[in-house]
Amino acid sequence: MAPPPSMPPSNGKNQRLEFALTDVWLVKGGVRSDDTERATQFLSLVLLKASPYCAEERTVCCLLPPTESMRIAMLVSLIRPTGPIIVGISLGFTLSLLSVTWVDESCDSDWMGAADEMLIGQPGSSKGARKPSSISTGTTDNGNLEGDFEPRIVPYNKPAQDGPPKKVFRAKYASTELGIRERLFVSVFTSKTTMNTLAVAINRTLNHHLDGRLIFFTGTRNRKLPNGMFVVAHGDERPVPNMFQSVRYLLEHHIADYDWFYFVQDDTYTQPERLKTLVSHLSMDLQLYMGQPGEFIGGETQRRYCHSGPGFLLSRAVLLKLQPFLEHCRTDIVSIRPDEWLGRCIIDYAGMSCVEEYEGLNYNYFAMENDMDLSRMENEGFQNALTSEIKNVSELAVDGNKSALWPIGITPPFEPKNRFEVLRWDYFTEDNLFSCVDGDPKCQLNGVDREDVTDVIRVALEELNKKYNPFVQLSTPQLVNGYRRLDHTRGMEYTLDLQFQATTESGHQKSITRRVHLVRPLSQVEIIPMPYVTEATRVHVLLPLTSYDSHAALRFLDHCSSNLFETGENAVLNFLFTYEPTEAQKVSTNDVFAEVKAKITSVEHTYPNVKVSWISIKTESPGVLRILDIVSRKHPVETLFLLVTADTVLNSEFLNRCRMNAISGWQAFFPIHFQEFDPSVAYPDQVPPATPDLVREAGHFDRYTFEEACFYNSDYMSSRTRMSGDLQENEELLENLDLYDMFVQYSGLHVFRAVEPALRQVYRNRTCDPRLSEDVFHRCLQSTLESQGSRSQLAMLIFEQEPGNST
Repeated sequence: MAPPPSMPPSNGKNQRLEFALTDVWLVKGGVRSDDTERATQFLSLVLLKASPYCAEERTVCCLLPPTESMRIAMLVSLIRPTGPIIVGISLGFTLSLLSVTWVDESCDSDWMGAADEMLIGQPGSSKGARKPSSISTGTTDNGNLEGDFEPRIVPYNKPAQDGPPKKVFRAKYASTELGIRERLFVSVFTSKTTMNTLAVAINRTLNHHLDGRLIFFTGTRNRKLPNGMFVVAHGDERPVPNMFQSVRYLLEHHIADYDWFYFVQDDTYTQPERLKTLVSHLSMDLQLYMGQPGEFIGGETQRRYCHSGPGFLLSRAVLLKLQPFLEHCRTDIVSIRPDEWLGRCIIDYAGMSCVEEYEGLNYNYFAMENDMDLSRMENEGFQNALTSEIKNVSELAVDGNKSALWPIGITPPFEPKNRFEVLRWDYFTEDNLFSCVDGDPKCQLNGVDREDVTDVIRVALEELNKKYNPFVQLSTPQLVNGYRRLDHTRGMEYTLDLQFQATTESGHQKSITRRVHLVRPLSQVEIIPMPYVTEATRVHVLLPLTSYDSHAALRFLDHCSSNLFETGENAVLNFLFTYEPTEAQKVSTNDVFAEVKAKITSVEHTYPNVKVSWISIKTESPGVLRILDIVSRKHPVETLFLLVTADTVLNSEFLNRCRMNAISGWQAFFPIHFQEFDPSVAYPDQVPPATPDLVREAGHFDRYTFEEACFYNSDYMSSRTRMSGDLQENEELLENLDLYDMFVQYSGLHVFRAVEPALRQVYRNRTCDPRLSEDVFHRCLQSTLESQGSRSQLAMLIFEQEPGNST
């Protein structure tokens, strides 16, 4: 290292000093260079003062040992940079010692005892600074700081038990443990004379709507009570004690389970659904006394009580407020009317009066006269009290506008109970639909779908112009976004975002966008009373067969043996063998149905209680109506027919539905069977299952076939009678119509057409008869083609058959 500038050049005589200075600099590692220079100058000054001679004769001075002053100077130069650090550490230790106590707490002392005395604290007090490991317990009642305590692990020693451990009680229902209460409880006041008349009528009116949350109070104890009624008899006929006992009974037995209590006489008709609607809009903790307000006798107070005639509503909060003072009301309040007595008790001790309206909710009632004709009653109050749910949208309805439905008069929207019941909205534009029947993500809007979208846009434009005229005129609507869904309870719903060209009265134009909601409602829904039917009716199964179906008929008999004959099903098989003229001539030598008839004989031998009948019919026409004309004349009019094919698989479940859905003089049933696909297409290189599952890969519901039908012989005969007039004008009508068309056009019955999962047809490569009518032949071809397999299965089959694509 180069020597300082104040030093002479280095030589052999002063090398010791140079090394000494270098050692000082090395000891001060990390010190700035200017500090080293000051240390060198300081040491030179010390040497000059100690021995001036040595300053001049450096060779002698360098050999002298360092003096005491020189050692102090070197020490100061070393300590000076680290001084603040040493002071800080010392101060920290000092302050930490001040925050702890000099007296150690005994390990055996109670952790809840007094706190240790602190080194720093107020005179005469044992409280001081809190230990870092202790927990503050807050303040005492007089505001002083409580003693600190240290946590201590207390081992758990299981207490000795003489007997078996006690079982922990848990509520049966989660609602009980969470304190969830029912909304409404109804109390009806009756008497000995009306118990078996009016009270029974009230019970039949209200009980099934309230799920048993109904009780009857009376003053007389009867030995015999009506069935299905919960009656509480107090043993006192006086009205006021009867009311007192009833309120006390509710407080003792039902106050913890219900939010609202309805009191009514047995001569009052109550609409339970409207009462529940009213209660559903009221808060559970509301203090409310609601009914028909009445003035007290004498009018000494401005408060009102609720008449018991139309009934009144009391909240749980009010009854709880009365509970401590109920005995005072019994002894202090004098009244002959029970409703007036209870009203005075509520006013005096709960501080509230009877109200007829609360936040837009009205308590509607109507007093009837003795000579009133309900069929001609047009009184507004009567209509408000008894009309249907549609009237609830009016201002005078029980719940005001809070339950107003749109549109007025249309069934309310479907409300899903879980995630799987949520109805799906489909998105569309003016040209495309993004939810297609065949599963494609996008398809062109054609046919009735395009007409539907065009119509709703037109209606939206007309309705908006009605709303904004004459200030704004809207034109040239363009669909920005479109959504629709089918709600089977009310109709098709639409949500449209439309862009219009708006023109004001002054001629200014501007493009605006509006969102509109539309509903295309279904026709008026009507509940149709259906006649009573039973599952004990015998079913006559009709199976028309041609020579082409003979082998399939053998399989049909095997299915019937296992599914019907072994279970003793109440059904009769009728085989209708149809011979062509050439086949009929050879029946004695070469019967085309000989194998089927032999199979029938074998089945009857196996099942002695089974009788399978057959009829041989010679005809040139394959029309089913000509065959049924022959069969109909051979059976009674009350016979229930089931028309099937050789590929139909019957079972008890479907036969029961046939009995339930075919109603004489009322309804004919045409089920849509599940058609199985070609096994070679649906299960390539696999063994097909004996009974395929009801999945899309195994088959589909064939909507093009109408071969199965359930109907009564009397309905068929009456339909054929109505058809005779048109048959005279068109002799080919019997060949052009099938059974389904005949029932639709001539029966006058309700033709019930629905999918039937219990009815299946096995796959068979069928050939459609060209002698059928054009419509029937076309449906047969369509059904045959779609029964080959699904689109994906057929596409894969074509892909694999192309050269180079074989896997």
